[in-house]
This record gives sequence, structure tokens and C-alpha cells, in this order.
Amino acid sequence: MSTTAGRVRYTSCTLCEAMCGLEVTLAADGAVGSIRGHDGDPLSRGHLCPKAFALPELQDDPDRLRRPLVRGVDGELHETTWDAAITKAAELLGDVQIEHGDDALAIYLGNPNVHSLGALTHHPTLVRLLRTRNRFSATSVDQLPHHVVAWALYGHQFLLPVPDIDRTDLLVLVGHNPMASNGSLWTVPDFPQRRRELASRGGRLVVLDPRRTETARSADEHHFVRPGTDAFVLLALVREVLGSGRARPATWVDGVETVRAAVEPFTPELADTASGMPADAVRGLAAALLDAPSAAVHGRMGVSTQGAGVVCQWAVHVLNILTGNLDRPGGTMFATPAVDLVGRGLLGPGGFSRRKTRVRGLPGFGGELPVSALAEEMTTPGKGQVRALLTIAGNPVSSTPGGQHLDAAIAGLDAVVCIDFYLNETTRHADVVLPPSGPLERDHYDLVFHLLAVRDTARFSPALLPKDPGGRHDWEIARDLGAAYLAVRSRSLFGRWSRSALEAMARLRTSPTRQLDLLLRTGGAGLSVRKLRQAGPGGLDLGPLRPRLPERLATRDRRVDLAVPLVLDDLPRVLASAELQRDADTLLLVGRRHQRDNNSWLHNSALLTKGRARHALLAHPDDLAVRGITDGSTVRVRSAVGVVEVEVAASEDLMRGVVSLPHGYGHRRDEVRLRRATAVPGVSMNDLTDPSVTEPLSGNAVLNGVPVTLEPVLEPVLEPVLEPVHEATPTAPPA
Repeated sequence: MSTTAGRVRYTSCTLCEAMCGLEVTLAADGAVGSIRGHDGDPLSRGHLCPKAFALPELQDDPDRLRRPLVRGVDGELHETTWDAAITKAAELLGDVQIEHGDDALAIYLGNPNVHSLGALTHHPTLVRLLRTRNRFSATSVDQLPHHVVAWALYGHQFLLPVPDIDRTDLLVLVGHNPMASNGSLWTVPDFPQRRRELASRGGRLVVLDPRRTETARSADEHHFVRPGTDAFVLLALVREVLGSGRARPATWVDGVETVRAAVEPFTPELADTASGMPADAVRGLAAALLDAPSAAVHGRMGVSTQGAGVVCQWAVHVLNILTGNLDRPGGTMFATPAVDLVGRGLLGPGGFSRRKTRVRGLPGFGGELPVSALAEEMTTPGKGQVRALLTIAGNPVSSTPGGQHLDAAIAGLDAVVCIDFYLNETTRHADVVLPPSGPLERDHYDLVFHLLAVRDTARFSPALLPKDPGGRHDWEIARDLGAAYLAVRSRSLFGRWSRSALEAMARLRTSPTRQLDLLLRTGGAGLSVRKLRQAGPGGLDLGPLRPRLPERLATRDRRVDLAVPLVLDDLPRVLASAELQRDADTLLLVGRRHQRDNNSWLHNSALLTKGRARHALLAHPDDLAVRGITDGSTVRVRSAVGVVEVEVAASEDLMRGVVSLPHGYGHRRDEVRLRRATAVPGVSMNDLTDPSVTEPLSGNAVLNGVPVTLEPVLEPVLEPVLEPVHEATPTAPPA
């Protein structure tokens, strides 16, 4: 590909789910000269957020690893050749499995995996080749309830309808902040402009959230809801819709009367008492959903990461179904992607397995186990104990509950191999680090996010820059590690490779672009990589979302049964939780995302971290006053599993009784040494979250509504300097 100076090229931003199209001008030396949003992109329409401007910085980051590292006899990591590193990694992983069994190896995949074509085409094959059942990913940190409910209602874990924001009259967001995230499990680039367009046609935005987020500030109506109590509001809305006599489910929907009886105890008055949202406001919102010509309800992190996450997500879907807004323009709809991973059967339908975690018996779903159990699986002796770890574009020490416990557990393993181009809290333990190429150095097509997009499009983005001489793409690492691993395992198999192993190696040797081309050619849309290259810089506009049901359903009878036993059996537990009394001294902790962050990534970016610090604990002024705490002072935040010290900022954007802290900040200088330090000191929410507390139906982590106490720090405590470090940055795909 030519890199002529001044040449304008077009590519995709791979730093979040929005899939924004970028117009890039290359400088005289072939480096990126300027970046702007591509006005001709039919999905993102010229939008880009500040993160896109950090792509050149990420490309040239002196902290980024460009050669493999292997730990020497001196205990330090040293650069080595690719062949030596791959061989060492394969021996470490294979030898542990030969001695202790296949399940002695655990694998963790981080969110960046879904942002790389090569990772999506090759890493699942590599994971299967490694034969362990101890598979974990970021899915069970923040989104597993979505998949459980989609599987239970529609027959497939990735049948996830999204709000048709471009045509809706009423948008209701619960625990959802797309102004900061650009959408999550909802690819909605340029949300600010789309929100303005909603208003211009007379539509309304309603937000339910314990914090007045950036999205809530733009809403026509915002209601505070106490963390962990959204189920009471959502179930009361279902009850009101059914009680109105105006429910209008489709003819292919069953179980309505069973649901009516099950939700009867969840009155608006109970919702008021439990959540703080007034009963009249609950009734008014139910009426608005019924009165609107079209409406869409969508819940995200705030409702997925709490003790009733599955119940909450089920209620969201039931509301859309009962109001007649599922599968209609302006409601919630399913995309029709050019590469349909669901229809082609390339993404598994999901479902609970007989396999549970060894120590606590947490459920397995979709071939994975809940990551909240990972540390105990490493530290508890016995058959099946995890003794080795492979991480792929993930930093679970920073991103999962009780990171300090996982940090200690990883330190005691026999072998750690990481596919990552940063040293961070997790990879610092590695015996081998295999760094892939960067996001501007590889061909890209979003295989997953077209399933979640607000418009059907198809865009292929050729690599913008050549990879470093001697570097390897993520798919090449998977290919070479797979071959080396099989060579190691052949020692115990007397040199025999199974047919499935041979088929896996054939897939690993096929490039991602070639695999994409085959998927496009056989996808029914008559496309190919060549046609997408010829389509122009914005790719192809395949039009607005269109009705797909009941044909799109993956249930056996192509019907939807609302009366999901898993959910209905859990309602008595949820109802009983309304009686739980919270101590007056206890506050409820929630997380926070910023537009210039990408979860815990990018905290080393000088461009993105300049300006006012974003790591402080936010608390309502009244909550500070009663504790004798002053704005800007340092406080000690204590939970059942940890304690941190952090500056506090008074904010009336917080519901009383609620405090907010982001994650991914606060990494010890003596643990991870960076060549430069650009981000402010801070602490991480996951130092306070409890891995022993999970959502009971799915095993998802509970990050929202963590009980904490605050006290002023009267005297400085001598601690190591804290500073942020990056999580595995975009290289590669979660489940």
C-alpha cells in the first residue's frame, strides 16, 4: 500500500464499539499527519471522539513493546527472537498441561479482541486448540446478563436488538451513558448529533441512573435510581403496561399471562421505596411507552453489573415486546450484517453447560466460566487447579473484581504467557510476552459490531501503515504458537495429531482477509473484499434496520416465550431484597466512564490525560458534610475486601447515598516501570469490588452498588506512588 506524503487514506477507528470512519492524511515521512472524521461514512457521518486523535500516539508510544520478551534466569524480562519466544511459550503451556492435565491452563481474553479482525478469526481457533475448559473473558465482567437473556428469549446469545435511534420517538436508557461510551452493545457513533435529531423531530430521551451522567444531562427527563434496585422499577413498568390493558405483543409471543401473575407484587409504590424513583414517575413512564408512536428501552452496564442483572435485562426486553416495539422501525431491531455470524452458525448459540467452576460451583455459559472465580481456581489446591495462564489482549488484574487478590494468585503460577504489547499489572508477571502489531498496521473489518449497529453498512479498511520490520500480527502469533504448541503436545501423543488439530492449523494458516473474503462471498449479499475496496472509502450503505422477526429467531418453534423459568424463579429473591436495610453509614459505590478513557486503556496517553484529573471519588455534598469531609480532601474508602485512599470531589450529579469511582487508575510505580508517566495518580474501583459476590443466575461480576464507608484521612499515610498504566490496548477480539 502506498504511503505517499500528503495522500489521504481512509480507515476505521478500532478503539471502541462505534466503528467511526476516519480520514487520515499521511505526512512526508509516511507517519500519520492528521486525522478527522470521514463525512462520507454512512454510519459515523463524520463523527469522531478524542480517542481517535490518540491513534498516532499509540502507534509511536515508547512504552509499546515491539519485540517479544522472555524472562531470564536473573528474573528479568529480556528481548529475544520470535522463534525463541514462541517456542518457550509453547513449552511452558504444553508442559504444564502434560504434567497436570489440560485444565491446568486458564485462558483470559480481554475486550480488545473484538476490535481486531485477526483476533476474531484466529484466537477462538487457538483457544480450542489448547483444549482447556478453563476459559474466561471480559464478558463475565460487564455483559453476560445480556447474552443469557438473548439466549433464553430468542435462542441465540448474540441476537441482541438495539434501539433504532434514527427513527424512534421515545428513547429510554437505563444505566447507560452513550455520550461517553459511543454506545455499548449498541454501535451508535455520533450519539450527540443523533440525540439532537431525536429532539428536532419532537422525540424525547429519558434516563434512569444514580448519577447525572453526560447522557442524563442531555435528557428531557432524568430519574435517580438507587444502585442495585433497577429491577424494581423495570418490573413495575412491566406490571403497569400489562395492567393498562394496552399491551400489544406480537402473535409469535407466548407466556404473557404467566408474566402478569409473576410481576404482580412489583408495584410502583414498592419501586419508589426500593429505588427512590417516585411511584407517579414510574406510572408516567409506563404510559409514555404505551402512548409513543415508537419507543425503545435499552439497559447497559448499570443494570448488567448488579445482583439482579439477568432479571433487569429480561424486563427491558419484555417492555419492548409488550409495547409492540420489538422489531419495528423506531423500536428495538436486529441488524442484517453482510457477514452474519449468527445466521451462519459461526458464533455459538450459548447456553448453560454442565461445567461449573471447581471451587465455588459458579455456572458456565457459552463455553466460558465467570472471571470472578479465576483467582480462587489458581490458589485452591486439588485436582484441576489452575497452574498456568494465557492472557490475550487483557489485563484482568486491573479490569476484574478484587484485582489485588488476582495479582497475588498470578504471581504464584508455574507459567504465564501474554499476547500483549504493553507491560501492565497482569503482563508484568509473564514468563513470555508476545506483542502484536498495532491497530493502524492491520487490515480491519468489524465482524461483531455490525451485529449491533444502528444502520446496516459494510466497510473494509486496509492497513494504514506497514507493521514494524520483524513484527507479527496477532493472527500470525496465533498461527505460530498453535504449531509450536502441537509440537510440544506431540511428545505425549506419540506424534499423532488429531483431525480436529489439523483442521485448526489449516484455519490458523489462512489470513484474516482471506477468511473475511470467503465469509463475504458466501454471505448472501454478493460481496467480497474486492467489492468493498471498490465501493469507496465509506464502504457500502446497506440501509436502515428492517424487521426480521419471527424468521430471525433461533428458537426451535420460531416463537418467543416471555415466561423464562430461570428468571421467574428468581423473582422471589429479588422481591425479598426490598426488605434489606442499609446501614446509615454505608454508601453505594458505582463506576464511571469518561469519553477520553477506554475502560482502563489509554491512561498513558499524554493527549488524552491532559487537563483536570478524572480519577477522583465523586460524592454528594450532603454525604460529605455529615461525615465531616471537605471537598478536595483525601478520604479513605473501605469495602468488604479492600481500602483505598483518594481525593474526593463534591458533586450534586450523584444521588445521595451514592459515590462514584472509575477503574484502571492507580498502578504502583514499583510494580510496572514506564519510561514516561503522563497520567495523574489515582486508585481503581476494582480494588474495592468483591469477587465473591456475583449475579446468581449468570455469575457476572457485581460492580454496581458495592457497599463502602468513607472517612477523612487526617494524617498522610506513606504509600508507594500511584500512577496509571494501560490495559492491553487494541490489538486484537470477547466472546
